[in-house]
Amino acid sequence: MSAAQTVEELKQLARSRTPADRERLMLAIVELCNHGDEAVRAPAIQALLGSIFVDLVGGAQSDLRQILAAKLAIADWPPPALVNLLALDEIEIAREIIAKSPVLKDADLVRLLAEGEVEHQIEVAKRPMIGTPVVDTILKAAEPAVMIALAGNDTADVSPEAMRQMVEASRDVAGMRSPLARHPRLSVEQAEKLYGWVGQSLRSAIVSRFRVDVEALDRALSEAVREASQGQVRSTSGVAEAEQAEMERRLIAKLHAADQLRPSYLLRALREGRLSLFEAALAALADVPIETVRAALAADGPKALALACATVGLDRGAFSTLLALVRDLNAGKPEGSPEQARQVFDSFGPDQTAQAKAALLKAAQAV
Repeated sequence: MSAAQTVEELKQLARSRTPADRERLMLAIVELCNHGDEAVRAPAIQALLGSIFVDLVGGAQSDLRQILAAKLAIADWPPPALVNLLALDEIEIAREIIAKSPVLKDADLVRLLAEGEVEHQIEVAKRPMIGTPVVDTILKAAEPAVMIALAGNDTADVSPEAMRQMVEASRDVAGMRSPLARHPRLSVEQAEKLYGWVGQSLRSAIVSRFRVDVEALDRALSEAVREASQGQVRSTSGVAEAEQAEMERRLIAKLHAADQLRPSYLLRALREGRLSLFEAALAALADVPIETVRAALAADGPKALALACATVGLDRGAFSTLLALVRDLNAGKPEGSPEQARQVFDSFGPDQTAQAKAALLKAAQAV
């Protein structure tokens, strides 16, 4: 087809208002630009193309937008407005653009982290060669799924400080530990810290990469677990409330990492009169924010607390004792009839912990 024929066909398509012709027009312009020269990148042409494409894409079906995204993913000529529009589209359309488009710069990726859904944020974190501003934005937001994706991105521009933050975050986000143990920018000091939070197979991987004193690390870990299991972290009048909370959080994290945290620990914490430690332990076992547990303790009835206990697999026979201990330490709350709790355990058996957790999160929002 000659240039004159191509121009004439484009004119005819431009005059048509049918969806099919508008889609053909869009794809024809893409093909024309793909074979164009540097003139396509001129500011005036870019502005014109941006206006045309944004108008055409707005009315296109999702399958066509996906075809368009695939054609533009590695091209360096598309107008930034168009690329950013596609990057915020449905994730199946946006994924390839986010992963590959050379048009997207760090500023665009930071905006995607702010405006996109979690699925978009994950793709940004997985994108090769993301820069420091993007990494820092991900760390600041601290969305677990996005952090896990970042931990697995060996090509990201991760500074020593960013790596330190990632290792610290892996204390609570277990999914980060495996990729971090194999990350090329992990230092010896960070590896030693990570060693205490991972399972045996990952410890072997760390030992094979670094010269670490395995016996010393194992002794330190065993001592921490022993002290934790004996409840040797005690409040003192000279320790600030925030420091005490941090100590308890670390205690629970160590127990959890060593697979020593059990529902029975909840009763032990309450019998020792340590309500905040109970809250931290229940939140860790249920894998919910501690605010959710506190909301359950502040509720008018015991239903939310029963849901939390059902989530962690606490035996229904132990709940009445637990409830009494909680009320003794929590100014009589949660009040209400224990019948509500019995109904919870009747509804959510041992094999329905996920459903109990969903009900707990919903109940906590209503408090």
